[in-house]
Amino acid sequence: MADISLERPAGAAHDWVIPQGWAGYTPEEHATWDKLFARQAKLLPGRVTPEFIDGLDVLRLSKPGIPDFEELSDRLMKATGWQVVAVPGLVPDDVFFDHLANRRFVSGNFIRRPDQLDYLEEPDVFHDVFGHVPLLANPVFADYMQAYGKGGQRAAQAGAIDKLARLYWYTVEFGLVRFCDGLRLYGAGIVSSYTESLFALDDPSPNRIGFDLKRLMRTKYRIDDFQQNYFVIDSFEDLLEQTLGTDFGPVYDELSDAPDIEIEAILPSDKVYTRGTQAYARTKAAA
Repeated sequence: MADISLERPAGAAHDWVIPQGWAGYTPEEHATWDKLFARQAKLLPGRVTPEFIDGLDVLRLSKPGIPDFEELSDRLMKATGWQVVAVPGLVPDDVFFDHLANRRFVSGNFIRRPDQLDYLEEPDVFHDVFGHVPLLANPVFADYMQAYGKGGQRAAQAGAIDKLARLYWYTVEFGLVRFCDGLRLYGAGIVSSYTESLFALDDPSPNRIGFDLKRLMRTKYRIDDFQQNYFVIDSFEDLLEQTLGTDFGPVYDELSDAPDIEIEAILPSDKVYTRGTQAYARTKAAA
């Protein structure tokens, strides 16, 4: 997501876009991408939604080295009308929403150091491109992302960005989808992380709860470790229908005075796929 408190750095355009600087990547940086890619490409089949694997093929992300955004955008534009633009890092909310609403996905142009393979707080080019871009080749998910951007512009006017941010967090970044043989990954924050790709499906700690828009918008989340909740959608088509078919104004009004739901809470109305032990989070908290 974005950060509304940032100031535009020197050299960035009015919409915060900067040159990717592909020719400036070092052999070590390309090697870091290749190592991360190979590790996830080996782990994800059978764990990630098939649409993600299809997106890797359509966009030819298996080509060695950090992708060139111009070449990537050419292929993505032909598939769904999206393009990838480089930004210096996190961008203000209004800039973020405007890019999404116009089918432009913003990506950091830097890559993590070799000693940061398993965790990086600020999203880098591997998280942004490997994690997000394959699903932008899927027409339904591509439409959802554009709808989210347009919804963000309306949420800003309604003073409800915090509620909508939770929707992004629990779907685009850390979402699971129901599949014929169980649950699959699709959120970019999971699929770009080796350790969370395992944790999100296999560990007994987190809750795995059926998607409910209002419940999700009231639920806190954490940004510093594995998630304690994962929300499960039935399909991308259902997710798009629920968001496009909802008048968010009354939802924001209804939720304005509703208390937040604590991260590990299970409600009587929840459709529970897994009632987590929360052992991981509690052990970390007690350390």
